[in-house]
Amino acid sequence: MRVLHSIEELAEVSGPLSVAIGVFDGVHRGHQALIQRAVAEAEKAGGSAVVLTFDPHPLRVLRPESAPRLLTSTPHKEQLIAGLGCPNLLLLTFDAEFAAQAPGVFIESLAQHARPLHGLCVGHQWAFGRGRTGHVGLLRQLGARLGFETVEIDPVMFGGETISSTRIRGCIEAGDFSAARELLGRDYTILGTVQHGAGLGGKIGFPTANLAAHNEQFPPDGVYAVRVRLRGDWLAGAANIGTRPTVTRSPERVLEIHLFDFAADCYGEEVEVRFEKFLRGEQKFASVDTLKAQIQKDVEAARRLTAD
Repeated sequence: MRVLHSIEELAEVSGPLSVAIGVFDGVHRGHQALIQRAVAEAEKAGGSAVVLTFDPHPLRVLRPESAPRLLTSTPHKEQLIAGLGCPNLLLLTFDAEFAAQAPGVFIESLAQHARPLHGLCVGHQWAFGRGRTGHVGLLRQLGARLGFETVEIDPVMFGGETISSTRIRGCIEAGDFSAARELLGRDYTILGTVQHGAGLGGKIGFPTANLAAHNEQFPPDGVYAVRVRLRGDWLAGAANIGTRPTVTRSPERVLEIHLFDFAADCYGEEVEVRFEKFLRGEQKFASVDTLKAQIQKDVEAARRLTAD
């Protein structure tokens, strides 16, 4: 998948262009329907499909105090969009200057640089531009003047409710991976970069890979049986999410993974974590020896659960 970083680069993509626009946090079933519609529209027009999304999440700029944890970081989102068969991704920086644009300016810029712009595919009641003053009705007006079609996708429903990133985030916070799977159309995973930790796991016989998780949404604190994709392979392991109260006073939540029968150096590498089974909640133990004994039991349980 080709990744573009400015609207001007659209001129380099073979037209006519059908563009799916959205934040696409989670790339859930509703997002998938929107992207697949843009791909289908491009095929009908004999042109190219483009997914247009933003980095960072717009709420990180507009209302940082209430910005949500992400279902998918930008690198993770790129991977998932590539898997949907769209050949082009336009990743635009969302900052205060971009947010201040009048809605018509953004759309006119797309129409100016596409060769040509065939259509825009957006979600139900999509809003855009300064103060979210742009709406689908305005898109249709602009399309009539600038020569493109507007396709508004109906909400994708499950269980009588609209599938949304907010709804999925609630499932993950509650540890309901089954419901999240239904809404996402895939297993919930976290993409992170392995970083150096304090080395405490190795000192007690269970070395761990600590993940910088790019602001992604964690499940509840506790111990899990997991599978981890590293260097193209899925490896079994056990993971702990929490503040590690037995060994540290830090309030920071950490995701650390013990991979079974794995001793290679993977610092700086990206890994994808899939949560297979919740084993127990995080707790503070009376001593490090007691913690070590419990980790041994956790590892044995996780090995049984992930045995092929």
